[in-house]
Amino acid sequence: MLANYRRLFAVPHVLSLLAWSLTARFYTPGLMIAVTFLVVEWTDSYSLAGLVAGSFTLGIALVGPLRGRMADKGGTDRLVLVCGVVFTVGLLALTWLPGSLWWVSIPLALGTGLFGTPANQIVRALWPRLTRGPERQAIYAAEATTQELLFVFCPILTAGAVAFAGARWALVMLAVLGLLGALGFALALRRAGVTGPAPVEPGAAPASAGPRRSLLREPALVVLFAMCLLMVSGIMGVDLVIVAWANELNAPYLVMVLASVWALGSLVGGAIAGGLRGRPRLVRRSFASAAGVAVLLPFTPPLMELSTPLWVTPLLFLSGLAIAPTLAATMGRLGDLAPSDRRAEAFGWMATALGAGGAIAGPLAGGLIDLMGISGGVLGAAVLVTVAALLSPLVPEPPAEAAETAPVEASGIAEAAPPAGAVGMVAPVAESGPAAPEDPAGRGGD
Repeated sequence: MLANYRRLFAVPHVLSLLAWSLTARFYTPGLMIAVTFLVVEWTDSYSLAGLVAGSFTLGIALVGPLRGRMADKGGTDRLVLVCGVVFTVGLLALTWLPGSLWWVSIPLALGTGLFGTPANQIVRALWPRLTRGPERQAIYAAEATTQELLFVFCPILTAGAVAFAGARWALVMLAVLGLLGALGFALALRRAGVTGPAPVEPGAAPASAGPRRSLLREPALVVLFAMCLLMVSGIMGVDLVIVAWANELNAPYLVMVLASVWALGSLVGGAIAGGLRGRPRLVRRSFASAAGVAVLLPFTPPLMELSTPLWVTPLLFLSGLAIAPTLAATMGRLGDLAPSDRRAEAFGWMATALGAGGAIAGPLAGGLIDLMGISGGVLGAAVLVTVAALLSPLVPEPPAEAAETAPVEASGIAEAAPPAGAVGMVAPVAESGPAAPEDPAGRGGD
């Protein structure tokens, strides 16, 4: 099972790009925590804190496609650096803002969000240029899995900074980490030699060959974007259910326990999925995610009053197993189906869909919890993830050559990924040469 990972990380620059892209977005999970504490300190209002936090999310979501188009045209290192610097300045300005001018934080948060470092969409658009076949499956699974670590450790680090130094210093810490991550990611892009325009793969017409057709006019991509919106709404709905459940019991520590178990399940599932042979089964993984959320419903109040929510931890672990594999399969399918020279734009639209899903999750889950209790929040999350799964059969399979014969590009040199038996080796070939065929043995996916 580890063969895919060994071959993947033998490809030059893959590990560096993955590590620095994760560092560049490390601040994301902790930003809402620090901002909420800061605004509540100013206004004593969680509603206003949510408004400011939502302004960050809205700003990030609005410019996803635009930044993707800019990345597809080249100069990704400069784009990352500019965004990283402006975003850091915006966060620092927020920390210097006096409480009496709290209302300035709303447009400031929106403007700062517009310059959120686009590391996720840039690096996800690069994977099809650098990997193919099993290695491509492994890198999307590895990214979805390691991203779960951000949602485990960043909130803990941010909450600790708030407790020991205050919300302002927590924001300063996140700003510095974001800037260091942006600098490291820009240097990693330069070292890998992938800062130029996105190449057009053989047999594909360049986007500039005719009138620019909106990606929203491609049915398969629209279905994927809708799946992302619904999926993240459901996932974040479960997060909010965990917080509400712990709050009702006046036991805040349960949030970390339950959320960590759920994230651990996702980590394990993603690690296993990345090592599987064959093409990911998007439909199967989507329905597994839906079943994982639905199975929690009968064990939540008021349907069942458990002596402690800790009895649900085994189910939470099982529920999380399919989350990272499903997200990895979705990202991989988008990388396969998007035009080769517009992948960053496609992942920008995905970022917009994820941001919209996150914005929907809060009021929807909160309203259902107020109306029906904890079970209502789980029911809403299960419905959203199930609808996403029902859309998955509408997503077509990618062309065989997109998944198996795409060239591997590093430092300006195209390389073909090795056949299944050549673990840990990457054999260079001419730029115009075809990639080595994938070993058909052991196919069947998951």
